[in-house]
Amino acid sequence: MPQLDFGNPLLIAQIVWLLIIFGVLYFILKNYTLPRVAEVIGTRQARIATDLDAARDAQVQADAAVAEVRAATAAARAEAQTAIAEASAAAQAAAALQGQEINARLARQVDAAEAQVRAARDEAMGALQAVATDAASAMLGKLGVPAPANDVEAAVSAARTGRA
Repeated sequence: MPQLDFGNPLLIAQIVWLLIIFGVLYFILKNYTLPRVAEVIGTRQARIATDLDAARDAQVQADAAVAEVRAATAAARAEAQTAIAEASAAAQAAAALQGQEINARLARQVDAAEAQVRAARDEAMGALQAVATDAASAMLGKLGVPAPANDVEAAVSAARTGRA
């Protein structure tokens, strides 16, 4: 290779200068440049670690907030269920009370209606007894059987009470 012709005096001078320049660059990099780069990298790592810790803390706080919201939601849901149950029980009690009042009013109306029916029946039976007594007296008169009015009325009354 013609580049490595060690017999050439310029090649030796170039190699010496190469070693001198390399040594100076090595010294500058080792003592000035690389420590600054290491310092920047260390600062950056510290900032990243701080940010990661802050993110973890924020995550813990967010998880706690979510748990608190879930607990509050569960408590509100339980409170709502209790309120619904109480309202339902109150509505059922009110409906039962109203049903009892309606049943009592209907029972009074039924009793009054039954009393009216009994009164109308008794009045009708009284009128029927008078008609039956008149009809029996008229039939006995047509048949020519003499019968006092008291006896006919007693016989009609006896026949009516025997059937009723």
